[in-house]
Amino acid sequence: MKTKEIKNTQNEELRKLLLEKQKALRLFRFGVAGSKAKNVKEGHGLRKDIARILTEINARNEK
Repeated sequence: MKTKEIKNTQNEELRKLLLEKQKALRLFRFGVAGSKAKNVKEGHGLRKDIARILTEINARNEK
């Protein structure tokens, strides 16, 4: 997900997206622990997306 896309979304949508990404990361980690994950880089992308979303939420709360 691009930063521009995140900046154009509403606060409520950002929170929903954050929950979805966190759930996906949790499932990914369980898959890695059980040796089911094939694409290990997927976790890196999920963590980056979560960080981008949290950064935008915190920036909006400071204003």
